Amino acid sequence: MYATNQSARILKPAQSWFILLSLLLALLLNMLPTRQWLLMPDWVMLTLAFWSVRECRKVGLGTAFLLGVLMDMADGAALGQHALAYVLLCYAATSLSRRLLWFPLTQQALHIAPLFFVAAGLQILIRMVAGGNFPGWGQFLAPFIATLLWPTLSFLLLAPQYQPEERDENRPI
Repeated sequence: MYATNQSARILKPAQSWFILLSLLLALLLNMLPTRQWLLMPDWVMLTLAFWSVRECRKVGLGTAFLLGVLMDMADGAALGQHALAYVLLCYAATSLSRRLLWFPLTQQALHIAPLFFVAAGLQILIRMVAGGNFPGWGQFLAPFIATLLWPTLSFLLLAPQYQPEERDENRPI
């Protein structure tokens, strides 16, 4: 019933500068010309969901809204399209965070996948309401790829927190 392959190490708290750096890097990755490829995930959505699950006190709805407005301006999309999707994703990920952290990374990915699909669908719906055409079902490949990348991204973003501190042999932890 419980996963026995999880590490027993205690994670250090994530540094605010590292969270900010990872979100800025995700924003830059989203602004690359490769963003238009069907298999390219929404890096901001993926990183924002990760930090909303792991550090919900440092990354909240305000951060999601700001990143969403920046992505709307970068994409030339209807103002609020990404912002609304990111805020709802952040809210849902924060709500599920206590539950998700009990599962191994692959099961976390399965739990977070519906959030990626709903956020992508919401972006498409807002685009269509604003007068755009349906971009095709291929747009739902990106949330699928984001789900597959969840364990890898989690490992990469948690790596700095595993750095050992000075170990005192007299302390049990």
